[in-house]
Amino acid sequence: MTKLLLTLHVLAAIMAVGPVAVAASMFPPAARRADGEAAVHTVRLLYRICRVYSGIGIAVPALGFATASAMGVLGSGWLVASITLTAVAAGLLIAFVLPRQDELLAELDAGRPVERPVTVRLAMFTGVFNLLWATVTVLMIVRPGSTTGA
Repeated sequence: MTKLLLTLHVLAAIMAVGPVAVAASMFPPAARRADGEAAVHTVRLLYRICRVYSGIGIAVPALGFATASAMGVLGSGWLVASITLTAVAAGLLIAFVLPRQDELLAELDAGRPVERPVTVRLAMFTGVFNLLWATVTVLMIVRPGSTTGA
């Protein structure tokens, strides 16, 4: 059962977090360059990918908790750090990335150009989000101090 849960956890991370990380990174430059309906459509699509896949991404920590419980490692330091960083990444996505994307999309829909400082701030939040997920990935692979055979 542990192998199945771990497999589902990893697949969920790849299939849900990956698209959010990529689409969120592509959003700021796409919004900055959007000058026609086709370009705005691309920005709208990137926003929808981020919004939908972040909802699907809830499966990642859910499966992670189930896997950690099955492995008996819920109290491990590397896991607690990973859970904390995952919560911070989710908070950043919910509080800063998605709302700012929504605001920029509203500006574009109204026919107003997007100012560079706004997209630069969004790119910064997105970069921190991606860095947090990269750190969680490393912690999941390396598992510092783990006695589970890593």
